Amino acid sequence: MMPAARESLLDAAYTALARRPWSAVRMVDVAAAAGVSRQTLYNEFGSKEGLARALVRREADGYLAGVDRALATHSDARDRLTATAEWTAAHARDNALVRAMLTGCWSERLPSPTLSAVPSSSAVPAQRRADGPLPSPGDFVAIVRDRAVAVLSGPDVNKSDTADLARSCELVVRLALSCVAAPPGEGGVSDLVRSALHRQLTG
Repeated sequence: MMPAARESLLDAAYTALARRPWSAVRMVDVAAAAGVSRQTLYNEFGSKEGLARALVRREADGYLAGVDRALATHSDARDRLTATAEWTAAHARDNALVRAMLTGCWSERLPSPTLSAVPSSSAVPAQRRADGPLPSPGDFVAIVRDRAVAVLSGPDVNKSDTADLARSCELVVRLALSCVAAPPGEGGVSDLVRSALHRQLTG
């Protein structure tokens, strides 16, 4: 199957999920919305659970791509981490699947795929399947923290500075996740992050 057709199936599933609970989303409707046969949909994803896993995986990848963009946007470390926290809070507010992945709170409206790896009978190549483990909230904290550290630490940074930086980055990620669970008032995420980083980072 062409990647574009796969994307259109995932788009159709995402749109359907925005309109009704996952339990009420029918494979035949997703296929029709994407303009393919139901058999094509089953060939690609194997089952409704396979479709759910692929959808969750795509949204996770989209969130992490946004983290990378946020980290690349500014030159100042504080600005980069603030942008990352703002992206996290905003994207989770706008995307129910990302919010569920980051908080671990899967509402009844959403699919709730198991996070562990699953055996697959699908003939689709492994790199296109989503059989591998899906990230837990703790995994996301570690992934985003490590990506931030990789971007912010130069080649000449010593180990203790890297450890301090990792703590600061993790603090920012956890602050952003707390803002997802309990949205902040006026000033929002950026004020919280900047005040938290004020003592943590210099320069």
